[in-house]
Amino acid sequence: MVREPLSIADRLRGERLGDLLREARGSRSITDVALQAGISPETLRKIERGRIPTPAFFTVVSVAGVLDLSLDALLVQVSPPGTAAEAADEAIADTPAEGGHRAAG
Repeated sequence: MVREPLSIADRLRGERLGDLLREARGSRSITDVALQAGISPETLRKIERGRIPTPAFFTVVSVAGVLDLSLDALLVQVSPPGTAAEAADEAIADTPAEGGHRAAG
């Protein structure tokens, strides 16, 4: 099976994800965060540098959990404007906080 090359948008999204994870990691060591997430420090280093622009979903979930990051927020921040992420963000904003019903307006 031949894998299609990544688009420029895919690469940019991967770089942005890496930037966000590195920023959220702050002064914590790559080794500490990676081991808590159940991945190798080298894998986290490659994700942060954009060398793995499309990491496995469960890898992102694990790292985000260790860094206390919202997956919804990550999606919105790494997706280009006008994508499904914007629609998802709007849907979340329109969801009623409590009671299950939107106020008539």
